[in-house]
Amino acid sequence: MCLGIPARVVKVEGNRALLDLRGKEMMADASMVTVSPGEYVVSYAGLIIQVLPPEEAQETLRLLEQAEHDGLVA
Repeated sequence: MCLGIPARVVKVEGNRALLDLRGKEMMADASMVTVSPGEYVVSYAGLIIQVLPPEEAQETLRLLEQAEHDGLVA
């Protein structure tokens, strides 16, 4: 199973975006969607595929953190 973990857009440079994925920075292709700094996105294989509402992204991150705390995921 693949889990789409929300990442926050730090900055956008042309068709590339710098993402913060739970404290780890990564670059992703932003040519399929329009993104702005501060937004939450889901990326797959280096390509941003979806912009998420902030509430949904924060709830997903909270649930993932809880699952890690409970030892359900590594």
